Amino acid sequence: MLLKTLVRSACTLVGAATTLKFAPFEVQAQSAALLHTAVRKNSVVEQANMKIELIPALSDNYMYLLIDTDTKEAAIVDPVEPIKVVEAVRKHGAKLTTVLTTHHHWDHAGGNEKMVKLMPGLRVYGADDRVDAITKKVQDSHNFKRVYCGHEYTVSNLKFARHVEPDNEVIQKKLAWAKEKCDNGEPTIPSTLGDELTFNPFMRREGCQDHVKQTNPVETMRSLRKEKDSFRVPKE
Repeated sequence: MLLKTLVRSACTLVGAATTLKFAPFEVQAQSAALLHTAVRKNSVVEQANMKIELIPALSDNYMYLLIDTDTKEAAIVDPVEPIKVVEAVRKHGAKLTTVLTTHHHWDHAGGNEKMVKLMPGLRVYGADDRVDAITKKVQDSHNFKRVYCGHEYTVSNLKFARHVEPDNEVIQKKLAWAKEKCDNGEPTIPSTLGDELTFNPFMRREGCQDHVKQTNPVETMRSLRKEKDSFRVPKE
């Protein structure tokens, strides 16, 4: 069944937390909302018998409403702003049954408790007990073809990729495309694993070894991660 496939792959989605880690959830959500870019728009992607609505949340997060077009059964990924989720579910006339939580950070799992209060009976999947309101634990599964990231970091990530591989024309074209998308308030996702292999430095070990002056695969990734942590994104 479609939702079983979604559940198996849910915790392989990659996200990153923002900074207000120790404030109460409501304070964190309100603070992030002040940073939210008004031009960010919802977007719908259709594939096979599934419809996916990308719902912007907080300052740079995405929530994903996954709808089985045959049964109208739906799942929501990281419902950090539950009211928006309820509105989207009603708009599509869907029946929400499942919450898929990528990881425990507040800006991904922090809306779970309110979500289950607004729509009782939801199944809440996550990787461990740190996930709020969890009802079922899942483990890593097979690789998936499409990548739906938890944040809109594409432009800044591509600027880092360009820094690592300045002669990579794929990166240059992808960066120009991503800037145009963001200027229009449109999402840059989904991506695919195949595409990521052409421009994502963390999936291009051999292409990055000269830059970090390493040959060992582990040391290459360690050096790259350390450099990314201190990288200052150019304001262009």
